[in-house]
Amino acid sequence: MANHDVEPTTTDAGIPVASDEHSLTVGPDGPILLQDHYLIEQMANFNRERIPERQPHAKGGGAFGHFEVTADVSQFTKAAVFQPGTKTDTLIRFSTVAGERGSPDTWRDPRGFALKFYTSDGNYDMVGNNTPVFFLRDPLKFQHFIRSQKRRADSDLRDHDMQWDFWSLSPESAHQVTVLMGDRGIPKSWRHMNGYSSHTYMWVNANGERFWVKYHFKTDQGIAFLTQADADRIAGEDGDYHRRDLFDAITRGDHPTWTLRVQIMPFEEARAYRFNPFDLTKVWPHGDYPLHEVGRLTLDRNPTDFHAEIEQAAFEPNNLVPGIGVSPDKMLLARVFSYADAHRARMGVNYKQIPVNAPQAAVHSYSKDGAMRMEKVADPVYAPNSKGGPAADPERYPYVERWDADGEFVHAAYTLRRDDDDWGQAGTLVREVMDDAQRDRLVSNVVGHLGQGVTPPVLERALEYWRNIDKGIGDRIADGVGASSS
Repeated sequence: MANHDVEPTTTDAGIPVASDEHSLTVGPDGPILLQDHYLIEQMANFNRERIPERQPHAKGGGAFGHFEVTADVSQFTKAAVFQPGTKTDTLIRFSTVAGERGSPDTWRDPRGFALKFYTSDGNYDMVGNNTPVFFLRDPLKFQHFIRSQKRRADSDLRDHDMQWDFWSLSPESAHQVTVLMGDRGIPKSWRHMNGYSSHTYMWVNANGERFWVKYHFKTDQGIAFLTQADADRIAGEDGDYHRRDLFDAITRGDHPTWTLRVQIMPFEEARAYRFNPFDLTKVWPHGDYPLHEVGRLTLDRNPTDFHAEIEQAAFEPNNLVPGIGVSPDKMLLARVFSYADAHRARMGVNYKQIPVNAPQAAVHSYSKDGAMRMEKVADPVYAPNSKGGPAADPERYPYVERWDADGEFVHAAYTLRRDDDDWGQAGTLVREVMDDAQRDRLVSNVVGHLGQGVTPPVLERALEYWRNIDKGIGDRIADGVGASSS
């Protein structure tokens, strides 16, 4: 019996269909007819449901919410999104880095913290992690790093030996590896971890004054973590543990929040700061640059179509709004190109017309055509023109989010500052930030990780790596894996 209280099933063209259950056949026992276009549409769409997964950050989840400014930082930036009292719609996606779409949420791995602000000046994206640093400072090594964390060519298995082979030959990874092997390597939930821009960005105020900033989204739920044993157990019980936790929390009205605070460095101070302030493997000590409150992020709405709203969500650090710019951070500069290019490869050139990626601000661009074009264009389709098309306004929107540079074209590392080295901040983290219990868990985590297929030559380098971070911790790890501590 028909139920007239529900909407009728239709084809994707909006045409009502006759049956949800039965194909069109020649009699009840006869062959299916080719003219059953609804059956063909269903089968053809199913065969094409999966778009390529992200290269890193394939497994994740997310939610919608808003960001509300609670303090006045207008002396540092003219960005509309950060002006006093402003409330902006947001989308966030959390993720693991190395795992595939079906991988467990509780692997030891950094967590992505990608945020989209639908501002009045267009979309502003911040692509961050739950750690304030990263493994690398030069993007030429990024592809190789990701491959070392994913799967071997021969067995298609993840392999700790190639991970430690890469890490032990890349001393700049020491700070992030120390964080990864500590408690923050497996957060209890996405709600119980911080988010960081990691990169340094530029802020510019209404007077044209420039500042360098780092973003810190501090969880208001408190930091909590899983032990390795708990994470391994949960991975076998519920591979979607973190995704489920966020969705269920929002469903029951337990809306998670984060307080955004920023570190602010005057523009000229970067020239002589004791650490390279644009090195992604380094933090700015809070004693040098304390945190300033900006506002609060609240997540209060789950997606209704995970594929359309989360899997197709595209975050890219080139989405910058007036008052916010990039810095000389080499990793950030490469990501300004690579993220947008990854989305074009994965979803097509018109991915920004997918509703979840579309800005709330008006679009007046000269992009046209391409696969899956949805927004119609109108003449003129070129610039400059005398036909009334949009025109850039350098007086209203001058390019002030910039810096100066000169020198020969070279392939070289950053110039070392007074306190720059690869081991120092990792050692400080172990000795001065971690307590005894955290150090014990760090040693246990590293010993367990090194005990899974790491070959003797790589193991020796890994032990030397940890002794460079801290001699005592390195010796304890060596004892734990049964190696000589001499």
